[in-house]
Amino acid sequence: MSYKFKLRFKDRMGIVADISTILAKSGFNIVSMEVDRTIDETYVYTEIEDIEHKIDHKNLFHIFDNIESFIEVQAIETLPQEEKANRFKVVLDNMSDGVVSIDKNGNITTINRVAAQVFRCSADKVTGSSIKNLDLPHYEILKSLKGEKIDNLKQNFINSEGRYQYISTCKPIRDSSGRIIGAVEIAKEMQEIKKLAQSISMEMESISFSDIIGANQTIKDAISIAQRIAPTDITVSLYGTSGTGKELFAKAIHTASGRKGEYVPVNCAALPEQLLESELFGYVGGSFTGGRKEGKQGLFEAAVDGTIFLDEIAEMPLGSQAKLLRLIQERAVRRVGSAKEITINTRIITATNRNLQELVKDNRFREDLYYRINVIPIHIPPLRERKDDIPILLEHFLFQLLIRLGKKISHITPAAMGKLIAYGWPGNVRELKNVIERAVFLSNSSSSNGDEGAKVVDVDSVLFNHELTPYQNQKGEMVVNLEASEINFSKNLSLKDNVAKFEKSVIVDALNRKKTIRQAAKELQISHPALLKKMEKYCIKLNRAISVQE
Repeated sequence: MSYKFKLRFKDRMGIVADISTILAKSGFNIVSMEVDRTIDETYVYTEIEDIEHKIDHKNLFHIFDNIESFIEVQAIETLPQEEKANRFKVVLDNMSDGVVSIDKNGNITTINRVAAQVFRCSADKVTGSSIKNLDLPHYEILKSLKGEKIDNLKQNFINSEGRYQYISTCKPIRDSSGRIIGAVEIAKEMQEIKKLAQSISMEMESISFSDIIGANQTIKDAISIAQRIAPTDITVSLYGTSGTGKELFAKAIHTASGRKGEYVPVNCAALPEQLLESELFGYVGGSFTGGRKEGKQGLFEAAVDGTIFLDEIAEMPLGSQAKLLRLIQERAVRRVGSAKEITINTRIITATNRNLQELVKDNRFREDLYYRINVIPIHIPPLRERKDDIPILLEHFLFQLLIRLGKKISHITPAAMGKLIAYGWPGNVRELKNVIERAVFLSNSSSSNGDEGAKVVDVDSVLFNHELTPYQNQKGEMVVNLEASEINFSKNLSLKDNVAKFEKSVIVDALNRKKTIRQAAKELQISHPALLKKMEKYCIKLNRAISVQE
């Protein structure tokens, strides 16, 4: 029979020797012993086996009484190392990934529940045996015993239940002196990776406040206000310069509101004035030439029991503002060409990068509408006011690139980080994302720390928009190229020529960043044919393959 004890002594030399002597004399075998010392006390945890039955169980606690500096003894169920091992096993068995580790001889030291299920084996039975007993198609983990690191290797394993596809990562295990004492393999199921990639790369449909990245107090205050008012139906106005994340806030508010209806975004600046009212409020058949015979539901109706996000509301014409004011007051919408009102329960969130108070003074925005929508104003700070968030934003964007495109970054050099911190960021977080994606693709430096395939972002790869300029070839054609120089306007050119020069640079910048001409046109908020005409007008040719299709 075995017993486990926790013994407490005043600290002194020779305690372990005295315990071992008294236990041997009493007919006990020591299974294990652990010692923990504090400043003035020593705790000894021991498991013993009674092999000679010299001492009655009732007197077992008294065999330590005569040891010098002994204070007390208590029975325990597990030793500290046992408890650590049990906790470690619980953590491993609750992972969704398969984990297998081996010692330097290739014998299994750890195999968690997921791996045991996939490989159709019992963890207790295979622990201590050779990894080759698992009958795997490949034993990449053995290569790590020679110091090789294996990242994201696609593998297949076929058992009686079917085929298991997984991505394998193998790395050596080293001791404190750097010697390889084993290796570990982590296998992530392919379907789980696809789900993760899809959740990150998909269009943001269910954004929450946890998706808003920032530790600066100003952004945290804005998030805090938005979280408090999200469950209500109060009208919210979001203020912030372009690229600060106003729509991200709007989507997070909608998600946290729990509203059952749809989230419907509307860019008021992108809709022509003659179409804005029919798109927002809908119309009945025969209202105007070119409309559907059966009429059309407006965006406010589409957002019933949901949220409508009116972006760039400052660009809304005054006539449409009057109708929006009536809609907010009456909580009802009237389609163009109809006398009937339709009751709606739609949460309204507006956003603008302009100063509405100044527009009200200039009679370019209705004062009564301003007070209706400005119930809860939330100011989203520009990136230049929270530059301490740049490192964590970079980490977030780099992780997205790794998942979406497999682009792995070892680190960003101090010089590159310094350039990012020093910049003014007129395009805010959106611009930062574009810059870091561009830097990753332009980087030619590789990691020197043994992390194969990982790139290093250096200062030469960090290019801002004003450093991306076109050049003219010998035929006088404007050719897209990446070049670290600024766009300068000439005092010798007329206003018309300077505007044309600037328009060229804006078009070239969009073409540089987008994969297709159609995508560039969408960003520039002009039609695809219009962009092709402007490219022809400015003799813009491309020195890379680019599709004119979606």
